[in-house]
Parts: sequence; structure tokens; C-alpha cells
Amino acid sequence: MKDEHIIDYTYTSKEASHTKAYLWGPVLELLGARKEKRVFDLGCGNGAFAHHLKSFGYDVMGVDPSPEGIARARELDPSLNLEVGNAYEPLANRYGTVPLLVSLEVVEHLYYPRRFAKSVFDLLEPGGMAVISTPYHGYWKNLALAVSGKFDFHFTALWDHGHIKFWSVTTLSQLFEEQGLKRCQIRRVGRVPLFAKSMILTFKKS
Repeated sequence: MKDEHIIDYTYTSKEASHTKAYLWGPVLELLGARKEKRVFDLGCGNGAFAHHLKSFGYDVMGVDPSPEGIARARELDPSLNLEVGNAYEPLANRYGTVPLLVSLEVVEHLYYPRRFAKSVFDLLEPGGMAVISTPYHGYWKNLALAVSGKFDFHFTALWDHGHIKFWSVTTLSQLFEEQGLKRCQIRRVGRVPLFAKSMILTFKKS
């Protein structure tokens, strides 16, 4: 039986989303600091970033709960090892462990983020690194949204399948540290740091 809290997004395009402009470069830089080339893309969407990683020599596998997303990924590159699946499943039983994991703009959509973090922990081999991105929230950005009158637009309840969790550096760090992962790096990307669009955190499995 399908979990009622698994969101089935609609993907009509193979094109990358707008987050490509400010996420992909920094994420590749963080991954490139490691010599390993096997990476798991957790919540791979339409496969655009997985395809990009493959072009840099990465051996990519991943899952997404959207059958349409996986269909678009296979149109983009039939050789990509991407399948329908979700972070609430025992993915390590299915795929084993990997030295690198990425999950871009996923955790803000999840009803059960601790189950997601547990999957990240289980998928990483000892010494492995996870690169997690999510929209950034902090005091000054939230204040600016309120003062500018954009608070309702940013935190809208009218976006079907939209953001249901709004993470700060502190809360996202706590989520993964509860699972035994150590936070290593923080990057705020898109705009100046205080008003960043997203943040990228890396976590290591000791």
C-alpha cells in the first residue's frame, strides 16, 4: 500500500529547474573535493542533475517517488540508473551503501524528515558524505520577507505539493546529527548569505 504522505509530482519537462543557476556549481565543487565517483541522488526528480553528474564522470544511481519524473529522466538519458522509490523505504537493502549522496531541495517537502535522515545515514558507507540543500531560512531573511510584504507569497499554503517544512541551519543540522551524522560545511547560495535562496550543508558518517 502506498504511503499517503508520498507526494507524486508531475514532471512535464526534462529541463533543469531554476535552482540549477545557484545550486549545481557549489554542489559539484563540494563533491569534487572527494575522490570517490559513486553517488546516490535521493529525490532525483526528472534526472537533470543526475545527468549533469554523469557528464563529470560520476557513477550515479537514485530514486524519486514520481513515475513521471523517472520517465522524463529516461527520456533524457536511458542509461541513467534511476528508479521509482522514496526515502521512506529501506533503500540501503536495495542499493547497498555509497561514499557520496546528494539530495537537492527535497527535505522541505517531506512529512517525515527523520525517516529521510535515517535513509541518508543508512545509504552512506563509513566516512561517506551527504550533500543536502534546502531553501534557507533565518531571522534576517524572515524579517525582510515580512517587511517587504512577501511573507504570504514565500510561505504560501496555496502551492499543491509545496514546502511544508522551513529549515534553518540549526534545525537541519539537528535533524542529521540525531542520526549520528556530523555537520562539516555550510554554504548559503543565491543572493548574499543573510538573504540566501538556499543553503547547502554537508554531513559525514563517522
